Amino acid sequence: MIAEPIASRSSIQKENSVTEVTSSGSANHNGNENRQKNVRGKRRAREVSENAKRRCSEPRRGGPGRGGRHHIKNGGIEAVSLFEVVTMGSSAIQAVVDDWIEVYHTERDTALLDLISFFIQCSGCKGVVTAEMFQNKQDTEVMSKMVEELDEGSGLQYKKFLAFPWILTVTWPMDMDTGDYPLAMPGLYWKRFRANFCEFVSVLVSQCQHSVIFDSHLMDTLISLLTELSDSGVRAFRHTCTLAATKLLTALVGVALNLSVSVDNSQRLYEVERGKTPSKRAGLRLEKIQDKITELQDKKCEIENMMDAIFKGVFLKRYRDVIPEIRAICMEELGIWMRLYSPVFLNDSYLKYLGWMLHDKQPDVRLKCVLGLQGLYGDALLNSKLDLFTNRFKERMVSMTLDKDHEVAVQAMRLLMVISQSCDDVLSSEDCKHMYQFVYSSHRPLAATAGEFLYSKLLSAPPLPEPRDGASEQERSGELMRARVRALLQFYEESELHQHVVYLVDSLWDSAGGLLKDWASLTSLLLQDSPSPEAGLSSAQEDLVIEIVLASVRQAVEGPPQVGRGTGKKVIGARERKAQTDDCTRLTEHFLLVLPDLLSKYSGDTDKVSCLLKIPQYFQTDSNNSAFSEKHLRALLIQMAATLEMHTDAEVLEAAARTYQFLCSEDVPWQSMASSTRDEIVQRWVDRLDTLLGNTLEKDGTFTADEEQTGEVLSILKRVSAFHNSQDLSRWGIYDSVSRLLSVEAQRGVLPLQVTLQALHCVYYAVLWQLNSSGDVSLPRERAIAQRNQLRGFCEKCHRCLSHTHPAVKEQAFLSLCDILTAHSCQLQAWDHVGTPLLYTPDPKLQRALLAFIMEHVFTGAELDSQSKAASESSSGVNRLEDIHRRRNLLAAYCKLIVHSVLEMSMAAEVFKQYMKYYNDFGDIIKETLSRTRQMDKIESARTLVLCLQQLFIRLKQDQDSRNACSSGVQTYSCIKELARRFSLTFGWDQVKSRESLAMIHRDGIEFVFQGFEQRSEKHSPPYVSYLTILSEFSSKLLRPDKKTVYSYLQRYAGEHTVNNRDESWLPLVYYRASLLATADGEDSVSYISSDTFKQPSSTIRSRSPSLKQPPSDGEVQSGACQPFKAPEPRGPPLLSAVEAKGKKGVKSSPSQDEEEAEAQVVATATAEGQTNGANEDVDVDTVDVDL
Repeated sequence: MIAEPIASRSSIQKENSVTEVTSSGSANHNGNENRQKNVRGKRRAREVSENAKRRCSEPRRGGPGRGGRHHIKNGGIEAVSLFEVVTMGSSAIQAVVDDWIEVYHTERDTALLDLISFFIQCSGCKGVVTAEMFQNKQDTEVMSKMVEELDEGSGLQYKKFLAFPWILTVTWPMDMDTGDYPLAMPGLYWKRFRANFCEFVSVLVSQCQHSVIFDSHLMDTLISLLTELSDSGVRAFRHTCTLAATKLLTALVGVALNLSVSVDNSQRLYEVERGKTPSKRAGLRLEKIQDKITELQDKKCEIENMMDAIFKGVFLKRYRDVIPEIRAICMEELGIWMRLYSPVFLNDSYLKYLGWMLHDKQPDVRLKCVLGLQGLYGDALLNSKLDLFTNRFKERMVSMTLDKDHEVAVQAMRLLMVISQSCDDVLSSEDCKHMYQFVYSSHRPLAATAGEFLYSKLLSAPPLPEPRDGASEQERSGELMRARVRALLQFYEESELHQHVVYLVDSLWDSAGGLLKDWASLTSLLLQDSPSPEAGLSSAQEDLVIEIVLASVRQAVEGPPQVGRGTGKKVIGARERKAQTDDCTRLTEHFLLVLPDLLSKYSGDTDKVSCLLKIPQYFQTDSNNSAFSEKHLRALLIQMAATLEMHTDAEVLEAAARTYQFLCSEDVPWQSMASSTRDEIVQRWVDRLDTLLGNTLEKDGTFTADEEQTGEVLSILKRVSAFHNSQDLSRWGIYDSVSRLLSVEAQRGVLPLQVTLQALHCVYYAVLWQLNSSGDVSLPRERAIAQRNQLRGFCEKCHRCLSHTHPAVKEQAFLSLCDILTAHSCQLQAWDHVGTPLLYTPDPKLQRALLAFIMEHVFTGAELDSQSKAASESSSGVNRLEDIHRRRNLLAAYCKLIVHSVLEMSMAAEVFKQYMKYYNDFGDIIKETLSRTRQMDKIESARTLVLCLQQLFIRLKQDQDSRNACSSGVQTYSCIKELARRFSLTFGWDQVKSRESLAMIHRDGIEFVFQGFEQRSEKHSPPYVSYLTILSEFSSKLLRPDKKTVYSYLQRYAGEHTVNNRDESWLPLVYYRASLLATADGEDSVSYISSDTFKQPSSTIRSRSPSLKQPPSDGEVQSGACQPFKAPEPRGPPLLSAVEAKGKKGVKSSPSQDEEEAEAQVVATATAEGQTNGANEDVDVDTVDVDL
């Protein structure tokens, strides 16, 4: 880095003399070396300053007043160069620029060389700058010397260019173009550096505008320097000098504006002087004013020539630069030039660049163009010059609202809003409709901007009817509000998106909050009785107004954006919190008054009532006027009770239940009043239900209710079920009453379908609340046993319902069973298990019934699964998606039983079998279940995978032996092999974590193949030998020493005589051996098989993993020495059921004494070698013990 470039002390020498510009003198060479290797950030500024102070303490070779010595102190750090001043901060820039100007007046060349070095340093250059004097303007060969080349021999790059009066040569290392320079560095420190750098250029021009800027030397040198470096092939030079050049042009625009003001003032002064009478007119003064005007105009023309040189030399070359940051700089500054100096820059020859770059691939460049156009269209004086540009690029600006970058889309929407405000006839009705639809966008800033546009175009000034004479201000305001509401309703109806009211309200909240929170006017529209249907609201409009009221109430209370429009809750400040509290108080007081009337008016409409019943859930609980609140709350509760008696729809009942739950909360002041009202309602329902059941249920278990009584029983069950879902109604004995119905259904099967479903719901909620209430305290033994009996009775009833004739009853019983058993498993951790009275485990019959239900109702329709995409595109695609969603819920409920240890882990084997077959529909659920079971017990999870693969293989083998062809329900061999490959991928990359599980998989697989096998001839092979090919899919996950151990274990079963057997029946064994040997040495198993000879593992290879232990036989006693492998004991053919797979242990064997002694000798030798090697090597993965 060049911190202080200094010219030699000799004056300007003869023609073409050479002056070295270095960072310091030869005496400071070491300091310069350190500064070339310094680090970025604040530490670099500190180190540079310390080196600078050391140099200042030494005798200086130059005289005082040199431009490179700017002694500025900041926090104890002294800066001696322009670059160091800029890195320190902006506080000293003004003073340093003034000092530099003074030096420029006395030693112009020295000051210019300092300025040149400053820009080189800001580019992050760590090289050397040399200056060759150029005075002979007649030298025609000078331009041929302007080059930028790479010297491969020295590893340096250099650039030679003209910056009059010098020919500068910059030399730098080859690795400079790596993007590691100040303007590209991340962090707040370098952001401040960029701002200080831009400020330095601006202050420099501002301070020089009345003096040296017009000396035909400073600006010529600076412009030529920046023009040449901005055209460099090095990104750092190009980026830094393009920024400096554009900021220089911006500063020159400010100078030109000042000159324009001075010209105008002088011109007016000249006109005033000329307007005087000849006797009072001073001719000499007129001449001086005229000369001043001419001088100012010449200066202005000179400044414009400078701007034109920068524009043509820098902007025209760099606005299409390959680096997007450079293009963004050009577009940002161009917008500033057009806005500040419109007489020169605001014309079509310059506007076209903004229009072209609206199509740039980088969003930051497009954003700068849009922001620049916002400033132009926002100025009313400039609109007339943008007509041609608007006609040419309007379509592009409208399409940018669909930009993939959210910020560009938001600013494009804001640009179009500015255009519509300044130019009424530019945007057509189709353009406006296109923009209106963005109020339903998932990106909230874009939706809010579209809402602001919608409000300004449609709602701020809607068409009003003719005002009648004598109308008051309040009446006119009400009329305006009603017109706005009608305009909003009309827009919503025309948009045909009738399920998005909450998103519409959220989009309009920032701009039309006053309209949406005018609940008094909105409810008055609903309550008023219009003389004619045309004057009032239709039923659909009333539905919409009620939905808007509910959405605005929720938005005022909760505040955060809707689901899908925000990643988290917004942090609310004190001012916003106070406004939110005021809104809550106001809506509580208002709706306590009007809500009973609204419920009374719309009591027969299900949709309207369900929305109105949700409003009390947002009331403010700490109301100041308690007497006022209680009075109107009592009327509201009475009206709610009357409404409940009229409806049995699920939406109304759920809304009422949630509202009662809120009002009966302990922190609500109206809790006692609301609780007493709710208790009366529930008691009335329970009494009536007991009466009906007593009259309709006979002692012999028959249900004798007529149609009217059945309807009444069903309505009560629906109400009780809805309330029991959100509130604990256990003290009314709901379980005992309703379980009688389920008993009748189990015995006779005569209950209507809906009665059975609602009875299941009621009993399910009753048991769930019992589990919840007993989760925090330790229950007495008698109560715990009673609760366990209740749980058992519920499970038995649901078990019987699994065989019901109707699918809806089956599914409801299955889901209820799964949820109850899962909740019971979660609560076991909090209960006191003294004597374990609460522990309930489903019996095997129930477990098999659950599994059979899953296999029958979830894993069906395989032929549809293979055509899922085609089915989703057909007319029945919606029904298929709903069916898949239903089946996914059923499968997830079953998998939760396995994850929560309600069912044995081996019960998941049937689910894992379907992983490949139903991967598109249920693959994520099965994979997550596999991951959770592995977290619970790695070994048991691996056993489940083994059980899954072996059962599939046995079924395939049996099917082939019986029919010689696979049936439709049997997976093919390739499918089983692919399933094994997918299972192996789930073990991930951490082989150490899963090495025990993988070793167990290989051990069980080898035992599965060779159990009970006795070779009678060379061509005689085990019946399940092809399973080894499936097992080879797990070989790649084994660690290298584990592969050798597994190979040794395999050899004890296969025998030495099968090693070189090339018979076709033994090919799976050959392939499996190759997967263990080839992958151990980094080879491919197929290439290993293709070799002419199969290599035998030598004793030296086996000795490299001496610490891998083998299980001893029954008659042996383990000692400190490693025990050898034992030959396996032949056993009967495997029949791997779920229970056997879980309890399977390592295979014991009793080898002959000779084999035992030989192997003991090999292992002893390996152990000795391992101990010798281990003395000099650290313990690594290869020496971790694994038991097979």
